[in-house]
Formats: sequence, structure tokens, C-alpha cells
Amino acid sequence: MNLPSTRVLIVDDHPVFRAGLRQVIVADPRFSVVAEAADGEEAIRCVREFRPDIAVVDLDLPKRDGLGVARELQRIGIQIPVVILTMHRRESLFNEAVDLGVSGFVLKENAVTDLLECLRAASKGETWYSPALSGLLGRRRSRHATLVQERPGLAELTTSERRVLRLVAENLTSREIAERLGVSPLTIETHRKNICRKLDLEGSHPLLQFALRHRSDLME
Repeated sequence: MNLPSTRVLIVDDHPVFRAGLRQVIVADPRFSVVAEAADGEEAIRCVREFRPDIAVVDLDLPKRDGLGVARELQRIGIQIPVVILTMHRRESLFNEAVDLGVSGFVLKENAVTDLLECLRAASKGETWYSPALSGLLGRRRSRHATLVQERPGLAELTTSERRVLRLVAENLTSREIAERLGVSPLTIETHRKNICRKLDLEGSHPLLQFALRHRSDLME
């Protein structure tokens, strides 16, 4: 008995490149392409209409870029893996994508060889980045390890507390974090107090300052 394929949305403003991506994706029977979009706004409409299992989104798009698409999907509460395609190797973009919690970051130059492996990982709830970006990931992990040495309490945070800390780093209020996670603002306030206690921070403003200063060094 054949299992249902993982349904993929392709978002890129170049029709020829989209066609190439489609060929790569459907070459694996575990995946199908449910829709295509040419800009960020159309991407969000397609996600709402077709409910794909994974969205493969170009970073540079008209109307709303790939990270903007990922950010908007989070805001409206649609939780699907987003794989970012890009020709850029800039560390700041890579860190921003990882901070947003994207499931993959694939260089366009390696899309033919890397994309299917990334999709397989994303379909299992894992993250995957092009091997050519291993240096960027290594530096990020090194900074995180240094931060844990400076603030040992980071290692004591629960999964929920780490998630709240990352959302504080996005400069969201407790109410906005509560809406994002589907819990009460009181629950978020409790998490914030526990985080402050474990990190030896007094008050909510020091927590925000810490989170913003170390945003790219925090890892879930």
C-alpha cells in the first residue's frame, strides 16, 4: 500500500527555476508539488488554500521576502516547515533564518543535490542546512557554548522556557507570545520569572536586554 506523499509548495519568482525545482522534488515518490507561487503574498494565500506539508520559499521575492513569509505564517498560527532557498551566504541572513526557526536553509547553487535531503529532514521534523554553511553553523554553536559558560542557568531551562526566551528575543510582548504558543499570558509571565531566576536576571527589562543582545547565540 502506497503512503500519501508529502505535499510541497514551491515559491520562487522565476518560472524556469520553479520548473526545475518541481522536477527535482517529484523525482522522489515521497513528495508531490501541490502548488506554486511567484511572490510572498501569493505564497501565504497558497498556504491557506492548499495547506501544504512543507513550503520551499526563495529568500528574494517580490511583495514579501522569504523570511517575511515565514514570519507571517508564524504570526497567523500556521505551523508548517519552511525551507529557505537563497544564493546568499551572509551570516546575518543565516542567523535571522535560524532565529525564525526555519526547517532548512539551502543554497540555490546546490539545490539539485541538497533540496531532497533537506525535504526528507523537514518531513521528519528535523532541521537541515546546506553543508557549505557548516562554518556559519559552527560559529553560532561556538558562541552559544560560550554563552552557556557565562550563564550556566541556560542549560537548566526547560524546552518551553527556551522557546519563550527565543520569542522574547523577537521583542514580542507576553500577550503576543501567549497567542503564538496558544497559552495564557499568565503562563508566559510564569515562564519569564523562572527564566530570570535561572539566569540571575532581575526584572523584565534585563531579560529583554539579555535576549536581544544574545538573540543569535540562543539555540533551542
